[in-house]
Amino acid sequence: MRTFLLSLFIFSIGIFSCATKEQLKPTKQWYKGNLHTHSYWSDGDDYPEMIMDWYKSHDYDFVVLSDHNTLAEGEKWKLLPKSPSHEAGFEKYLAKYGESGVEYRKDSAGRIEVKLKTLAEYAPMFEEEGKFLIVKSQELTDSYDKKPLHMNVTNIREKIEPQGGNSVSEVMQRSLDKVKAQRDSTGVPMFLHINHPNFIWAITPEDIIALDGERFFEVYNGHPQVHNYGDSLRPSMEVLWDKVQVAYLQEEKPLLYGLAVDDAHNYHVFDENSSNPGRGWVMVSSESLEPASLVEAMERGDFYSSTGVTLEFVDFDGKTLSVGVQPEEGITYAIQFFGTKKPSPEASGVLLKEEQGEKASYTLEAGDMYVRAKIISSKPKENPYQLGDTEVAWTQPVVD
Repeated sequence: MRTFLLSLFIFSIGIFSCATKEQLKPTKQWYKGNLHTHSYWSDGDDYPEMIMDWYKSHDYDFVVLSDHNTLAEGEKWKLLPKSPSHEAGFEKYLAKYGESGVEYRKDSAGRIEVKLKTLAEYAPMFEEEGKFLIVKSQELTDSYDKKPLHMNVTNIREKIEPQGGNSVSEVMQRSLDKVKAQRDSTGVPMFLHINHPNFIWAITPEDIIALDGERFFEVYNGHPQVHNYGDSLRPSMEVLWDKVQVAYLQEEKPLLYGLAVDDAHNYHVFDENSSNPGRGWVMVSSESLEPASLVEAMERGDFYSSTGVTLEFVDFDGKTLSVGVQPEEGITYAIQFFGTKKPSPEASGVLLKEEQGEKASYTLEAGDMYVRAKIISSKPKENPYQLGDTEVAWTQPVVD
């Protein structure tokens, strides 16, 4: 009897221990964030505090200010441009934060200069643990042969100078290598992503294929001049994505993931000719709202990109990719699955399956190199990148 009771006690302890371990396992949540944004620290047209207030009040969980070749450190005075929108923006800024919160002066011509707050100064004004996070970022801005080569570094620690190079690929590779070196030396998770490849038609699929270590690029950018959809001679971002994906898999490189971002510059005038906030974002499934956790989740592909569609779930069991939409009343959805089949990888990005409705799945077949999903809503996009756009979401590619 004593032996039986002892065995029962040990068994009960084991059950309790397992239950406790399950309860202690971190639970993941979806966090909404934008990874490409500008302020007066470079070529945006508003103050960091006003921009952070916009994103926080519009239910974002995390955001960056990725200004060109700066980390918003040190002293910077902004001379206000002579325009009604900038002058009105200053009055709005002054009204919100008051004389004690805004440091400004007038030059000899009577024009207003405003001292910009640094990241260290404005971040504590908005950050709340588990609710809102500002991630340190830089848009590493370089060029080759007059082609703009822009790459964002998410969760950067120290500013990286433009590296130069003798080709488009070499410039980008040197930037990648610098980010890797900083990550290795600091132990802080960070990544570099390629911005708007079709901006001034600067970056081709071949340029990206030549890289070693790139994991992310912008499949959607809200700036009106970035040619997301390509033209008769050059590929759209989705066509580029599939072409590069095939080449990466053939060379046994990691999957390439697609981001949706604002690339916001304009905060006073909202129209199709302006680069406004609220056009594209990522939804990251992370254990916490902390920079390292978000970066590591994205490197696992635990996120989707969106211009408005919200997903209820994205699941991949190693064979079947399943997607469920959080529906809106009166809105219809088309769920498309794209991939590339062997032995004809030159025909990349084939539509493998399409279903109408709020849920769909695709099971990888023999010869499928990968599959990704695109969800197209019938709901018109508010303040769209291009007139006629509806809300869309993209899942990340998966392989068998």
